[in-house]
Amino acid sequence: MRKLTKTEIIENIVKKLKTRKSKSVIYAVILVLVASAFVYRFYAVAMENNFEVFNIIRHNQQNGVPVKVLNMHNRQGVLLEPLTIKNNRAFVSGARLSFFKVGQNIGNCKIVSVSNRIDLDTGMHVIKTSGCADGLQYVENKKSGFYVPVSALHGNAVYVVNNGVAQLREVIIENRDMENALIKSGLNVGDIVILSNIQNGEKVKIEK
Repeated sequence: MRKLTKTEIIENIVKKLKTRKSKSVIYAVILVLVASAFVYRFYAVAMENNFEVFNIIRHNQQNGVPVKVLNMHNRQGVLLEPLTIKNNRAFVSGARLSFFKVGQNIGNCKIVSVSNRIDLDTGMHVIKTSGCADGLQYVENKKSGFYVPVSALHGNAVYVVNNGVAQLREVIIENRDMENALIKSGLNVGDIVILSNIQNGEKVKIEK
């Protein structure tokens, strides 16, 4: 049998493709491909419509801003009051006098006397200590009450959780140091103070 040339093979293929049956097959394949493309496009559009891009603002509005909180209860706390000592003597103003009492600890030493009279030379009240080194020391001021971190204060107010919403509440601060503040009034047992950055009226979600 004679081997067909490339030209003859191509001519035979073209003749077969020109038959009615071949044309029907080709049209059917094209129709299937076009239909598949339309179906895929409709499917892709439907998936895009169902896909929701994550938006942190929308998420927080729906579920609440995650916040750290502190449950209020009356507890014994310690605030550190600065006191500059020289030769076991210190001078404080009348506004600070109530923070110091006989027997208070100052590290390994303590206060032995607090003068109610003003020193005429300095216009200050004299506090005497025992066994204290010269320089800046910190007096331990112990008292029971509601303590919150200074970072939770917003002026004279704190944010509390009220029905899942942040609410700004004014408080009266009795005393504070660099880390904590003792609240005199404005908070009650069971109040939830927000420690995280938040805005008044925002919906919140308490972090576990």
